[in-house]
Amino acid sequence: MHWSPKPIPDEDKVKQLQQLIGVPYEIACLLIQRGIEDYDTAKSFFRPELSDLHDPFLMGGMQQAVDRIFQAINRDEKIMVYGDYDVDGTTAVALVFSFLRQSHPHCIYYIPDRYEEGYGVSTKGIDQAKAKNVSLIIAMDCGIKATDKVSYAQTLGIDFIICDHHLPGEELPKAVAILDPKQADCPYPFKDLCGCGIGFKLIQALTYEQGGVVDDIIPFVDLVAMAIAADIVPMVGENRILTHFGIQQIQENPRLGIRFFISEIKRKINVSDLVFVLAPRINGAGRIKHGSHAVALLLSEDKDEALSRARAIELFNSERKELDQKITAQALDQIKQNQEEEMYSTVVFQPDWHKGVVGIVASRLIETHYRPTVVLAASGDHYTGSVRSVKGVDVYHILAACKEHIVQFGGHRYAAGLTIKPEDYLSFKKAFESAVEQHITPEQRIPSMGYDLEMSLNKITPKFHRIMAQMAPFGPGNMRPVFLTKNCLDGGGTKAVGTDQSHLKLEAIDDSKASLSGIGFGMANHISKIKSRDLFQILYSVDENEFRGVKSLQLKLKDLRFSN
Repeated sequence: MHWSPKPIPDEDKVKQLQQLIGVPYEIACLLIQRGIEDYDTAKSFFRPELSDLHDPFLMGGMQQAVDRIFQAINRDEKIMVYGDYDVDGTTAVALVFSFLRQSHPHCIYYIPDRYEEGYGVSTKGIDQAKAKNVSLIIAMDCGIKATDKVSYAQTLGIDFIICDHHLPGEELPKAVAILDPKQADCPYPFKDLCGCGIGFKLIQALTYEQGGVVDDIIPFVDLVAMAIAADIVPMVGENRILTHFGIQQIQENPRLGIRFFISEIKRKINVSDLVFVLAPRINGAGRIKHGSHAVALLLSEDKDEALSRARAIELFNSERKELDQKITAQALDQIKQNQEEEMYSTVVFQPDWHKGVVGIVASRLIETHYRPTVVLAASGDHYTGSVRSVKGVDVYHILAACKEHIVQFGGHRYAAGLTIKPEDYLSFKKAFESAVEQHITPEQRIPSMGYDLEMSLNKITPKFHRIMAQMAPFGPGNMRPVFLTKNCLDGGGTKAVGTDQSHLKLEAIDDSKASLSGIGFGMANHISKIKSRDLFQILYSVDENEFRGVKSLQLKLKDLRFSN
């Protein structure tokens, strides 16, 4: 793995900020690296305030959306809240549906079937709306490219409001209102909201229109935090504020539907819990069964009902995990049998693989074979699959170069989906390999790990960690800091741990004579050289560990290499 340092900030700026806000030099460095250079910016960074959220009416189309919704409420029209089957879509639907239902009982929600209808607005969903006398559909986390579907709905007398955060195409749907900050002419200052975040801005505007304040809708902000974490949008600006208050809400007053999943977490909840505990379970419903199970769970108002729904979703998630492990093993075996070690890309197919987990499998394969990856399964008369990429390689661009072998594809730089004809599989595989070979650089074929600062272990004090912890919530644009320490030796307590003895429990001592323990998952192979007193260097983040009620700082190792 290649280790790449972030640029070292200007020393005068660091010292100036250090004096202004009274933090250790290294913390001031981390802040400058994140563009925080003065007192006011630092204050809003460390102390997020709801008052720093933008006026929702700055968003293009917001007034039209609010007017149309109130018109529907006043006329007793039936409203359908329609959303995608992933975390962003299901949380957005739960948020807008539950908000509207407080004052307007004539509301239903709809999540398309991942396998029958696919992503986005479907004809089946619109037909369902017509059958149920719906005259207004509010589309969440989808719809920005559904020009033909929105036109079809119009012929049935159904209006659309679109709340989406994906890039618009050349032609916009003829909706009553489109809320999407990525529209070319949208003046909204923050462009990186997720779909559920746009749903929050909509209910914020509806609340303001009725003379309310943002505090009135705090109970909904937990859903936004889950979506921001799961959708991996930048953890800056409004996303940071919404996540901060959303995590607070989950910590202090979790909704019934998620209590079962977070009951084991005895410490303060963080973004990682949203990403690794809640998101896979909410996603699992749509992958294995149906996304509507996730919405029903999030809307649960009865304790027993919530528990039974949570247990059902836990079973979906267990099934998803088993499928993911089994298919990953089969795919790795396929790569091995085809002796594809020198390839620039990975393309694998098996007809009976489960379509709901091929994206996860593609990501797993990249952990072993670091290269752009396509995993396909049979779907009716076609093969459908997921594409995942490596850092710096735009797979959407690569798929565009192979489009003559593809029925359809969509997505973005690092993740996409595609459909091909069975007879085009080999020609697609060849074209994809060729396109990747042309676009990838030698550096992009090696996994890289960035780090913020080189630091000696004596700088890692409880005070340092306490201030650094206040830099959370962490995520893209504000990642958890990673440090490099050189010239380390075994402090005597290093050993292999875990049921299969594959993990490394490290006790490191460096030039500053400070000693700290750390954990390196899957790193026990280094133990003999460490015990031979070879000098080594480590990349790590700093965490707090609690064991039998005693808290201590520990290093979470990212990588370890020997100095000679």
